[in-house]
Amino acid sequence: MKNRKFWQGFLTGGLSVLLCMLLVCAGLTVTGKIDIRNMIMKVSSGSILNKKLDSKMTELQAYIDQFFLDDIDREKVQDSICKGMVDGLGDVYAAYYNEEEYKDMKEKTSGNYCGIGAYVSQSATDGAITIVQPIKDSPAEKVGLKSGDIISEVNGKSVEGMDLTAVVSKMKGKAGTKVELTVLRDNHQKKFTITREEIHSQTVAYKMLDGKIGYIEVSSFEEVTKQQFRDALDDLEKQGEKSLVIDLRNNGGGLLSTAVDMLDRLLPEGIVVYTKDKDGKKEVYRSTDKESFDKPIAILVNENSASASEVFSGAMQDYNKAVLVGTTTFGKGIVQTVFDLSDGTAIKLTTAKYYTPKGRNIHGTGLEPDITEALNDQTHRQKKSGVLIDNQMQRAIDYLKNGK
Repeated sequence: MKNRKFWQGFLTGGLSVLLCMLLVCAGLTVTGKIDIRNMIMKVSSGSILNKKLDSKMTELQAYIDQFFLDDIDREKVQDSICKGMVDGLGDVYAAYYNEEEYKDMKEKTSGNYCGIGAYVSQSATDGAITIVQPIKDSPAEKVGLKSGDIISEVNGKSVEGMDLTAVVSKMKGKAGTKVELTVLRDNHQKKFTITREEIHSQTVAYKMLDGKIGYIEVSSFEEVTKQQFRDALDDLEKQGEKSLVIDLRNNGGGLLSTAVDMLDRLLPEGIVVYTKDKDGKKEVYRSTDKESFDKPIAILVNENSASASEVFSGAMQDYNKAVLVGTTTFGKGIVQTVFDLSDGTAIKLTTAKYYTPKGRNIHGTGLEPDITEALNDQTHRQKKSGVLIDNQMQRAIDYLKNGK
């Protein structure tokens, strides 16, 4: 396909993490143009569609036209047929998007949107949609939504079996309007009524820690993240940082192009990630030799660090440019491609596996940290910076200070 690009990394991590308005830890995603009629003609002679099915659909339509009592929304029926065909693949990451859903999905990658303001993910095993982290000062945080809350209903309707993007679309709306979420927390249902707001996503936060150790927290890989990350790094460099902590905990992913850009800022020239499709065709993404970073780096990761976060962390680990500190990452090593259809709709399919520079595919296993440190309740504030430090951050700081 021409004009393809990786788009959301929705490297979704298993986390199909989209930002809602939210965000989804979604999956390596590519977009491309395709003619739906030509596609149907090709597929109809293959193993999915055949004359028997065509005959059955004609028979079904005849019964519906003659006996169905109410008026028929033919556009809705056609959308349902398309969705059903994709659902039948049994791939939790595959989806069909009608025109409105597709517009919503593309809007989210800009980093500015209107909704509740929370990062969400979708489980690769049971499809459950979970709040990864409410955005600071967002409507979601204000009403008390918490990391780990499982969304079961939106406006009183079950979201079981729904694609993450469709659920996010239901939570989206005009500023000032309300949406009701039902979540499961500790096996108990809780209902929240949330007033939507405009969300301007600040995906990067940074500060200088004691000992001239720079700290950059990246919450997702959106379009705006590229410049925010570079600005943060440049400012810390001007302040005289001696080493760096990059915090990717609970970062479910985002745009592959953003992860590659950030890696290009830190790594020498070389491969940062590559993909292979079902025919073994390889596509390679590289860093240039324009910029690099030669100071010690520790990257904080956990079980919610997925897709684009794993691409970034895996490349840094393979080049021995950083140590990973924390717990094993989510483990999403497959790529989704989004194809633009000729009528403004789109289809997303799993099309490839991705590999770190050293050829590791971490799907289902995740990245193992170089220094394993489970999070506990031990925290303290640094004397000079006043920053609250948890035990995983402290372990990263200890490594940067002592080299072990």
